[in-house]
Amino acid sequence: MTNDNGNERIGVYVCRCGTNISHMVDVEEVARYAAGLPGVVVAKEYKYMCSEPGQELIQKDIEEHKLDRVVVSSCSPLMHEVTFRGAVEDAGLNPYLFQMTNIREHCSWVHDDRARATEKAKRLVRAAVLRVARHRPLEEKEVPVKPDALVVGAGIAGIEAALRLADSGRKVYLVEKQTSIGGHMAMFDKTFPTMDCAACILTPKMVNVGQHPNIELLTYSEVEEVAGYVGNFKVKVRQKARYVTPDCTGCGECAEVCPILLPNEFEQGHADRKAIYRLFPQAVPTTFAIDKRGVPMCEETCPIHTRTQGYVNLVAEGRFAEALKVIRDVNPFPATLGRVCHHPCESRCQRGSHDEPIAICALKRFVADWEVEQGIVPEPEKAEEPKGRRVAVIGSGPAGLTAAYDLAREGYGVTVFEKYFKPGGLMRTGIPPFRLPREVLDREIDWILAHGIELKLNSPLGEKGLTLDRLFQDGYDAVILALGTTKGKALGIPGEELAGVVNCLDYLREANLTGRVETGRTVAVVGGGNAAIDSARTALRYGAERAMILYRRTRPEMPAIGAEIEAAIQEGVELHFLVNPVEFLAGENGRLARVRCQRMRLGEPDSSGRRRPVPIEDDFVEFDVDQMILAISQLPDLDFLVRDKDFDLTKWATLKADEHTCQTGRAAVFACGDAVSGPSTVVEAMASGRKAATAVDLFLKGEDLSLMQLYEKRHRPQELPLMDDVRRPERPKKPRQRISINPDAGISLEEVEMTFTEEQAVREAERCLVCAGCSDCRICVDACEAGAINHSMTDTVRELEVGAVIVATGFEPFDVRQLPQYGWERFPDVLTGLEFERLCNASGYTDGRILTSDGREPEAVAILHCIGSRDEKYNAWCSRVCCMYSLKFAYLVKDHTSAEVFEFYIDMRAFGKGYEEFYKRLLAQGVHFIRGKAAEVTDACENPEERGRLVVIAEDTLLGGTRRIPVDMVILSPGLRPRPDADAVAKTLHLSCMQGQFFLEKHPKLAPVDTASDGIYLAGACQGPKDIPDSVAQGAAAAAAALSLLDKGKVVLEPIKCLIEEELCSGCRLCIQN
Repeated sequence: MTNDNGNERIGVYVCRCGTNISHMVDVEEVARYAAGLPGVVVAKEYKYMCSEPGQELIQKDIEEHKLDRVVVSSCSPLMHEVTFRGAVEDAGLNPYLFQMTNIREHCSWVHDDRARATEKAKRLVRAAVLRVARHRPLEEKEVPVKPDALVVGAGIAGIEAALRLADSGRKVYLVEKQTSIGGHMAMFDKTFPTMDCAACILTPKMVNVGQHPNIELLTYSEVEEVAGYVGNFKVKVRQKARYVTPDCTGCGECAEVCPILLPNEFEQGHADRKAIYRLFPQAVPTTFAIDKRGVPMCEETCPIHTRTQGYVNLVAEGRFAEALKVIRDVNPFPATLGRVCHHPCESRCQRGSHDEPIAICALKRFVADWEVEQGIVPEPEKAEEPKGRRVAVIGSGPAGLTAAYDLAREGYGVTVFEKYFKPGGLMRTGIPPFRLPREVLDREIDWILAHGIELKLNSPLGEKGLTLDRLFQDGYDAVILALGTTKGKALGIPGEELAGVVNCLDYLREANLTGRVETGRTVAVVGGGNAAIDSARTALRYGAERAMILYRRTRPEMPAIGAEIEAAIQEGVELHFLVNPVEFLAGENGRLARVRCQRMRLGEPDSSGRRRPVPIEDDFVEFDVDQMILAISQLPDLDFLVRDKDFDLTKWATLKADEHTCQTGRAAVFACGDAVSGPSTVVEAMASGRKAATAVDLFLKGEDLSLMQLYEKRHRPQELPLMDDVRRPERPKKPRQRISINPDAGISLEEVEMTFTEEQAVREAERCLVCAGCSDCRICVDACEAGAINHSMTDTVRELEVGAVIVATGFEPFDVRQLPQYGWERFPDVLTGLEFERLCNASGYTDGRILTSDGREPEAVAILHCIGSRDEKYNAWCSRVCCMYSLKFAYLVKDHTSAEVFEFYIDMRAFGKGYEEFYKRLLAQGVHFIRGKAAEVTDACENPEERGRLVVIAEDTLLGGTRRIPVDMVILSPGLRPRPDADAVAKTLHLSCMQGQFFLEKHPKLAPVDTASDGIYLAGACQGPKDIPDSVAQGAAAAAAALSLLDKGKVVLEPIKCLIEEELCSGCRLCIQN
């Protein structure tokens, strides 16, 4: 049939494909229809167009009819488009003046109506003809191929592919998500049907990979991005920080000293491993890794970021000296803070969501007091090499002394100037000795000064004494102002000038420095913070018969430490809420006699998050008092700076300093502590001092102070998931250890609270949930003789250029928790297949002995097939390997024990070499095969034989009834699923997915390892369920396919490119995202 109308000369060829197409499509009718289409000069049908005669037919017509375009309607272009392009090119036609249309998969195979299938085929041919008429000749371009290859996934398939490529002389990058190569096979005990030791087969290959000069191992790494095209891929690989360098010798000393135990995922949670670990003894590489899961909330919330989980877990092991070392790395006041810290860490402790938070503060005090009880005199820490630079610190409170401590350890010469005759700031003048004994404070200050810090007392800063100019003239290179808040804030109400009205700072300073202070018989304190509580309790100790606190909010809004409020109540301090003083009234002697208060109610929350007190109009109450202590706030004494143009004050009358760098208006002068922030806690002041010390260090090194923002970002808030203890008993509730009260203290200046005993401390520390994995105690650093541990290591991104990519990311077993009827979460003797692999493995958690959870050898074992496979609710497909590995389990049970074995199966699929013989061997050994899917595993007994045992309830399809089989152990055989991240991997690598997200090959028969993305190949179970022999074979096949590309040295690029019709494009970007 010919048609000479039109300018183009198009030939159309319709294939019968044997009967694959012609049985449902009238190919003769399609050819006749095509002959009448515009530009078509010849239209023919043939039984096998892809055959050599079929191609010769096309070539002959091109020459005879002077065809300038060709359309072939047959099967999938994935199979034969290249074939036909080659045929037309051999006939002298540009291969891109060819168009192919698929009437087999699109018409014949999907229709059951011949007329409609034929009509659809006509429309497809018409579209192809109209399209090819617009084709223009294109020129192909050859580009060189990058010689290296990338293999993603280092299970047995990936290992085989990498070795084949490397042995051919190619450089191979082998990327593995875990810390070791080996994949699932490394967990297996034996391999079917030969029952070879899995490790004996796998380990030599793993060692070969690790030692191969052409293989670069990138473990603990993930592919983040793949760009480019066939032969020229640009790949970004993120190497996660393992915190251990390749200098690691694998000696394991670090793991010996690590205090953290975590569930061992390699042993399926049935054993523990340390936070610094090697995945299994034969791991490649042998380098250890540290399991850091983030910064725990206790550490993040701590203002000075004490490595809390570290010292708590060391205490749990009785390693008190090491715990104290961890604390002192950031905290020079462990005994002080252990007594007075407001411990925000405990408010975020994840144990608190389970029962009660860990007594973190008390544990800190315990280790500091333990050192004293043991008579240990701590040596000052060795400083860095002297830097020859001097720093003056004005103020010896918590901010100033912490800054001095940090700078001295960095090698600076530090002098601390203190206005009073004793150091300590508000720790000494504001906190009473019954909370913070003076010998405790003195001991810690002496230890700080022992780091080479000079202390000058009675040295106030001001015009008549010490001046900033004088300090710089004396050779100081920087000054830190840590002045604190030494002035009390007035209420500003009538009668405040009366005798008997005093400020809490003056009152406490007098009491704490001299041991005597004028105190009334009835004392009232206004305020709700720690200073107010301390003032009231101090008044009782200095003769007050009655002490009360007046607070304008309610108990929940009080900022004071809860334990201190309780102690005050126990000592007799009265709390009056929702009252606010408005006037102090004098008695006949002119002294304070009464305080008049307005009653309040709570309104909406203010900027502090607490509900705002609102006055109740015309509602007042009076209290008879002879002394009023004001504890509402404090201010810094900055009078000496008022006239200095280099310094500014904030609207709150505090010193203005940069919030990131602590720098004031004078470049070499920095400020920190309460003088900048206003009243804060001891630990918050210490944090400010630490920041100032860091800024001074950067400043004196000549570095950019903007780096301070990086310092502030070291700790980022994050909620951490708890360890997955699903295979362990539920965490029991453990009571928090209680602090004892000193029975001899009474209402005196003796310390009221006592410290934990050693037994209490250990029990309390054992309550830690280890939510961050590695506790960052850094004890491992001291244990590592190779110096291979680096806790500051960060992720790195490698950019690779490769010519071919092999994807071998493997599979994931079906999550049996989705089928609760089998009791995996309820019964410890219901195991998954991988759990049983580790149970019977000589290097597993029972040293290869098959034992029940109570340590007995089982008398009967049930093995349940098809868990999650061949199930329309979950995975409809057969996982292929389950039958055989279930038979392997039966063999191992028989080999290790004298137990009876029951196999519950749907159909037995022993399809491979030697598989049927293995099945018959087990039949001969007396394994019971019950054809029928198990319905339930229960511990509900119906007869004495079932008592105390697990009962498998199943339908026996051969006997036609339900059976109850009592056993001691149940092994579930889960099906194989794609990995949970398969969809993300597919998008990154530009792969297509099939049923259940397994990766889709280019063609199941003709291109089983190729993908639709040229140059990217598949190997192993990521393409579908398969056993080890098939995985190895496919790994080798993928390597061969990659080599066929790489060995050419060049590749022809497809000249067809996409074009955006801008007037139609909406800019959704879906085309480039998928």
